Amino acid sequence: MNKKILIIGGVAGGATAAARARRSDESAEITILERGNYISFANCGLPYYISREIKSRSNLILQTPESFYSRYKIQVRLHTEAIQINRYEKYVLAKTETGEEKVFYDKLILSQGANPILPDVPGVSKENAFTLRDIDDMDKIHNFIDEKSPKTAVVVGGGFIGLEMAEALVERGLNVTLVEKYKHLMPIADPEFGELIRRTFEEKGVKVVTADSAVGYEANDKQLVLESGNKISADMILFSIGVRPELEIAKSAGLEIGKTGGVIVNEYMESSDPNVFVVGDMAEITHRITGAKTRIPLAGPANRQGRIAGANVCGEKKKYSGSIGSSVVKIFHKVFAMTGLTEKQAKEFSASSVTVHPNHHAGYYPHAKQLSLKLTFSNETGKVLGAQAFGEEGVEKRVDVIATAILGGLHIEDLEELDLCYAPPFSSANDPVNMAAFVSSNHRAGFSPTVSVEEFLTNYQKDNSLYVLDVRNPNEFASGNFTTAVNIPLPDLRTRLSEIPKDKEIYVHCQVGFRGHLAARILLQSGFQKVFNISGGYKSIELGLNKV
Repeated sequence: MNKKILIIGGVAGGATAAARARRSDESAEITILERGNYISFANCGLPYYISREIKSRSNLILQTPESFYSRYKIQVRLHTEAIQINRYEKYVLAKTETGEEKVFYDKLILSQGANPILPDVPGVSKENAFTLRDIDDMDKIHNFIDEKSPKTAVVVGGGFIGLEMAEALVERGLNVTLVEKYKHLMPIADPEFGELIRRTFEEKGVKVVTADSAVGYEANDKQLVLESGNKISADMILFSIGVRPELEIAKSAGLEIGKTGGVIVNEYMESSDPNVFVVGDMAEITHRITGAKTRIPLAGPANRQGRIAGANVCGEKKKYSGSIGSSVVKIFHKVFAMTGLTEKQAKEFSASSVTVHPNHHAGYYPHAKQLSLKLTFSNETGKVLGAQAFGEEGVEKRVDVIATAILGGLHIEDLEELDLCYAPPFSSANDPVNMAAFVSSNHRAGFSPTVSVEEFLTNYQKDNSLYVLDVRNPNEFASGNFTTAVNIPLPDLRTRLSEIPKDKEIYVHCQVGFRGHLAARILLQSGFQKVFNISGGYKSIELGLNKV
C-alpha cells in the first residue's frame, strides 16, 4: 500500500516538508491539514505589506490548495484543525467544517508553529490591540488603519517583529512609540547595537522607551499605562513580546517536551515517537556552536528542518546539525544583522570581542558608508563564534561571510586570509571582515591587546581611577570625551611618555580604533606593561555610556 504521510500545519516548515516528501516518493499519499485560510504565504513579508512597500496582497500568497495539488499532487485541507493524535492507532482526529473525522497516517509531521504572546493588560480590548502572525492578522491591522485612521500607535516589544512593525506604522503616517521592557532594543544583541537601533528610530521621530512595560490601558483616553506610571497615547497597540510554541496536541499525545518548551527531536527531526516528526518553532533543536538545546523561531531553519523531515519520512536519513541563529532586520535606511554568539552569550566560553568601524567600500569612492562590525571569538582556540553588524550598506554581506566561517569551523587567522571580492565600489582591499580578523589576531598574540567597551565600562564601574588615554586630536576631544580621559594626541605621544604612569593599566582609545592600536604599540615598546586598546574607540564608548 502507498505510504500515508500526514502534515499538520503549512507555511515554512509544513509546505516545504510536503514538497520534499513528494520529490522523494511519487507514490505516497500526502495530506496537509491547515486550520487557517492559507497553506503557504510569505509570513516574513507581512510588515512590508502594512507599510505599503509591498503593494499587492496576492504577492504574499505563495501557493493555494489548487496550485499545490496541480504541481505536487498533495491534498491540502484548509479550515481543518487537528485536535488529537492517537499514536497507537496512528490517526489524527480533525475538526472540520462538517464535523470531526479521523485522518490516518504512517508518518506524521507536526509544523504548527508558535503563537504570539498576548499579555494580560487590563483595559486592552481586541478592537485596537493586535499581534502579527498570519495573513488574517495583517489584514486586521491594515484595515484598522484604513478605516479608523488612528493617529498614535504603541509597539510593545523591541525584537525583530516589533522593530519591523514600528517602522511599518511610521510609514503609514502614525506617531509611534516603541516600548521594550529590557534596557535596550533588540535584547538578544549586545547593548551598543541596541543603542544604534534606538538612535535610528529616534531620527525618524519614534519615541523609544526602554526598561519599562505595559500594565494597563485607559480606553476612554486611549492611553497605555506603563509600569513606571507614565502614559502614552495609543489609538492602536501592537504586541510583539515573543512567541509560544503550539504544543497542546503534542503534549496530549505524550511526546517528550524539552526544557526550552519545544518538542524534543533528534538529528533526523524525529520526536520521541519515531513515526512523528516535528519542525519549525515547535522543535527543540541544538545550537550549533554551544551544543545547548534551544528554540530558534526563524523561517530559514524551519524551511531546512521541513526539507529534512520531508525526506526522512520517505526513508532517507538526512541529518539536521542545528542552527546558529543568523538573522537580519531592516530599520528604515539601515540594517542590523547577527550570527552565532554575542559577546554576552560567549562569556562562558573564554571569548573576546573586537569592534571595527570601517567604510563598506573604499573611502575614496563616492558614497562610502561607515558600518560597525563586532567579531566574537574563542581566546583559547581562535575559533570564530559570532558577529554583529550595523550600517547602511554591506552589513548582511559581512555577517553572511562570518556565518559561513562558523559553519566551516574557521579561526580568526583564516578570516585574515580570506580572498573576498574587491573593487572600490564594493569593498576595500582589506574587507571589513579581514580588518576585524587583524584586530582579533593582534589581541590573541598579545601584539596589541584589546578590551571591548563592555569590559572597559565594567572595569571602570569597579575602579573609576583607571587611566584612560585619548589619543585623538584636540578638536575631536573637545567635541565629546570620556569623563576622566587624558588627551595626548598620537603625534605628541612619543615626546610625552613621561606624563603617563607606568604603575597603572593604560586604557587607550582614538575615534574608531586604529590610532589607538598605533598608540598601544608605542607604549608597549616603551616599557609600559599593561596596555589595552579599547576596541571600536570613542564611537563604541559613546554608544555604551549609559552603563556608567
